Amino acid sequence: MATATTEETTQNVADLLEDLGGIDPARVLLKKSRAPATEADLIAVNGTGKTLCELVDGLLVEKGMGYTESLLGGAILAILRAFIIPRNLGLVSGADGMMRLFPGLVREPDVAFASWDRIPGRRRPTEPIAGFAPDLAIEVLSQSNTKKEMARKRLEYFEAGVRLVWEVDTDARTVAIYEAPEGPTVLGVKQTLNGGQVLPGFVLPLADLFAELDRQGD
Repeated sequence: MATATTEETTQNVADLLEDLGGIDPARVLLKKSRAPATEADLIAVNGTGKTLCELVDGLLVEKGMGYTESLLGGAILAILRAFIIPRNLGLVSGADGMMRLFPGLVREPDVAFASWDRIPGRRRPTEPIAGFAPDLAIEVLSQSNTKKEMARKRLEYFEAGVRLVWEVDTDARTVAIYEAPEGPTVLGVKQTLNGGQVLPGFVLPLADLFAELDRQGD
């Protein structure tokens, strides 16, 4: 019978949180049994509507969320849909769209685009968790996201086959464009974002996007 190694049995909570990206321990949900969380647990927790979690290393990790981030994520989703749907390029999902990157790892980009070519059968998946990685993953940064957490996410995305990652900073009003886990191109509010090889022909003046944060009633 195989026995656990010393390394497997001596990781403390601080090490665990560091592996997750140095995140706030309040974002980690533990089962009463202390058994590793499963995809079924993830579906059940997210189905309550009380929180939104990802499955990472057998743990349910709450997504960093906020109203401003939701506003901008919704705006990006709408803009992408307006480009993608008329051209029937694939599917666009929001922050609760669960995607299995690897067995035991389920992430939920704030917005994601998956082309028909990578979707099995070129049909919308009917399971709660999509069994593929998107072409484009977009993360709208929240105050609880750490740099190490986002670096881990990017590495996972690209290892899973994601071709392009956008990280949107609502405070700085910038978008960091990653075609690899590191070395981004950072665009400011006066510049124009494009879809590169993932979405040829897509352009978005960032002034138009970030104007969503300045709208107000008459």
